[in-house]
Amino acid sequence: MSLRHAALGLLSQEPGSGYDLLKRFKESMDNMWPATQSQLYGELNKLATAGLIEVSDVGPRGRKEYAITDAGRAELRRWMTSPQEDPPIRNAAILRVFLLGQLEPAQAREYLKSLLAVAEEEHARYAEMLDSYDWSVDDDAFFARAALEQGLRWTQHEIEWATWVLDGLSERRRNASPSVQIATPSSTTSLSRN
Repeated sequence: MSLRHAALGLLSQEPGSGYDLLKRFKESMDNMWPATQSQLYGELNKLATAGLIEVSDVGPRGRKEYAITDAGRAELRRWMTSPQEDPPIRNAAILRVFLLGQLEPAQAREYLKSLLAVAEEEHARYAEMLDSYDWSVDDDAFFARAALEQGLRWTQHEIEWATWVLDGLSERRRNASPSVQIATPSSTTSLSRN
């Protein structure tokens, strides 16, 4: 997903100013595609230059309201029906987990605890959002609810997975016999068994 298409998508639902769009981003898309004010305003300028959106109204103090154009709707539809354009998913957190054996066990545990805490916070935020809106209004609300459900399920999975990894790490420590040294980056003794 790109910021370009996220902005087009929001404007296809309802015109708005840059401020309005940023607020809607924070309320609805922040979990999928976070955007800063400077990123969004820069993208709005590019979309206007490309003829994909237009200024539909200028309010007090020069506040511009943007609306999607027919060309913008066509671009949004083209992008939505071309999922093969999506880049491969990369996950730096999982890459770090893959390499946690290079850290001391206490450091690995702290990193895993931080992943668990983030997942719990996100899950709580999504659960709060679930109770804050009427999701039955129209198709836009239904599909927004579907995206939120994915976030709820994903964060629940992350909570369960991080807990499983932490439990597994604890189990490994408990089961390590005194004659078996758990390899750590700082250990110079080779593993041995009696």
